[in-house]
Amino acid sequence: MLYVPHQRDTATTALAMVGLPARGKTYIARKVARYLNWLGHPTRVFNVGSYRRQYLGSHQPHDFFDPDNVAGKAALLEMASSALDDMLSWLDHGGEVAIYDATNSTRVRRQMVQERCRKHGVPVVFIESMCNDPAIIDATVREQKLNSPDYADVDPDTAALDFRARIAHYERAYEPLDDPDSSYIKIIDVGRQVVLNRIRGYLPARLAPLLINLHITRRPIWLTRHGESNFNVLGLLGGDSELSPRGEEYAKNLAAFVHSQAPREANVDVWTSTLKRTIQTAAPLTRKPRAWRALDEIDAGICDGMTYPQIKEQMPEVHTARTADKFRYRYPRGESYEDVIQRLDPLIIQLERQESPVLVIAHQAVLRALYAYMMDKPPHECPSLPIPLHTVIQLTPNAYGCEERRFRLDPILIEPHHSQPPAP
Repeated sequence: MLYVPHQRDTATTALAMVGLPARGKTYIARKVARYLNWLGHPTRVFNVGSYRRQYLGSHQPHDFFDPDNVAGKAALLEMASSALDDMLSWLDHGGEVAIYDATNSTRVRRQMVQERCRKHGVPVVFIESMCNDPAIIDATVREQKLNSPDYADVDPDTAALDFRARIAHYERAYEPLDDPDSSYIKIIDVGRQVVLNRIRGYLPARLAPLLINLHITRRPIWLTRHGESNFNVLGLLGGDSELSPRGEEYAKNLAAFVHSQAPREANVDVWTSTLKRTIQTAAPLTRKPRAWRALDEIDAGICDGMTYPQIKEQMPEVHTARTADKFRYRYPRGESYEDVIQRLDPLIIQLERQESPVLVIAHQAVLRALYAYMMDKPPHECPSLPIPLHTVIQLTPNAYGCEERRFRLDPILIEPHHSQPPAP
């Protein structure tokens, strides 16, 4: 079957961060990069702080960042220019979206970025993160900055004092975004308010829902496949079969696990697909899970209800084509992994919005796509990511990614079947 790719706007774009230190710029930059890469838009972050650490060393005292320090100011400008050079070169050689992660805290610095990008024909959208909430700033300082290479092996209290002095230097020179002719997105107090100005084009507009729903609340996200189904026992693809006895036992084990892991006061949101086997798996926890059609298993089209040996024997062309490119190959009258990612996009925004624990009970291909997003895996790796039956994957988002733990909850009262579940 001939695969026709999604039509995309492939024009290059630069996103330039703006804001004082400890305002979550790097957190936002990485989140945006992960989201766009997952959607299939090659995106890379160019962090000026990393250039500074690489070429000038990590342990620079706060007065290095004083705007009156002529030598420090010249060195920082050189690092900023070097990162900008590399960014534009990357865009010239096939990159699609580049994120320039720096304070860009003055009009002069932002004009430099705009002029350099304009010469390369690259439009710039500034993303400014503003926050005046002392509690959020303190949490950011403690969780992110004091764990950065700048303060490795430094006493936490000493590091906090130095970093706050660094922030004060930047505050003296800081000029917030206010140019009515510039394209920018202004994020205030971690999404409490988002201002869009002259936002044009497909990708910048697509970022708005993500940025509106960002937050730094720590909570677990549990991913699990449904319990073993009758189709799993037979090795059949797709369908809407019910749970096997082992699957029913797993559902009970899963409920016990969630009750043991979630704080008593926590509201655990249970998400399922619309298919029987996921809703039945959720039943010991809740009779009214939030069922999402977006979480339904990959549509196997005319191959639904078949085994892989049957497909290989009866439709060798399908087997050969899918083996050659499992990520992009679309089942006849069905879907590809790439299609699954596109339909999961709105659900990702909902997942980012959640501040309470979430249990997602779904299917192998869908969970592979969700896991790839959460763990920043290249989309083309989706078909090979291990998501076994009767296993809970616990992902806890933090400032720089996700912490992962896996829990095997194999049913122990019933002997396992010998047939292997299919690998969509």
